Amino acid sequence: MVSDRDLRVSDAEREHVAALLQKAVGHGLLDLDEFTARTDLALAARTRGELNRVLTDLPGLVHHGANGTVPARRDRLVLRTLMGSSKRDGRWRVPHEILVRNQMGSTDLDFTEAEFGHAEVRIELSVAAGSVRLLVPAHASLSTSDVKVLAGSLTDRTEFERASGRPRFVLSGSVFAGSVEIRTPRYFRFGRVQVRVPWRVTWGS
Repeated sequence: MVSDRDLRVSDAEREHVAALLQKAVGHGLLDLDEFTARTDLALAARTRGELNRVLTDLPGLVHHGANGTVPARRDRLVLRTLMGSSKRDGRWRVPHEILVRNQMGSTDLDFTEAEFGHAEVRIELSVAAGSVRLLVPAHASLSTSDVKVLAGSLTDRTEFERASGRPRFVLSGSVFAGSVEIRTPRYFRFGRVQVRVPWRVTWGS
């Protein structure tokens, strides 16, 4: 009979433990290097024993396994980036929740041509030594008050004056030794040519 520690774990369980490690940093139980090393181990874990090993010395943080303790997530996009890049642009469907896991990589999300099914989009950040760039529509609104930044930066270049713009982007989570930039596009027209910054050229009538 297979013991509990030898049972295989799912992606949902790995993400759950990564979130527990993020909480440990917020409680002062882990520093940045420990967080990065343990998150790497958690995301690579194959069995419950390997997964629990990163939590054994952290008081009050317990992973109970896959028997119904990890809630199912609906309409959620999870983007994992480890020393690489991930990108969404053009016409794509935006879910209600986006989870950005970025370690020493880059994540670019362009919402200007996207399709929204919700008036509010929640973006949870877990950034360690990586960069995240968000390009949002000019008529949107933004909240970043629930983002914790340590040895990193969060730059809001949107200059939104309305708190009721739609869609509304609500950011939360943590940024450690990384950067997050939120901005809106700028447009310039030269005759029939329209230029967008960030770079994109379109022809009009």
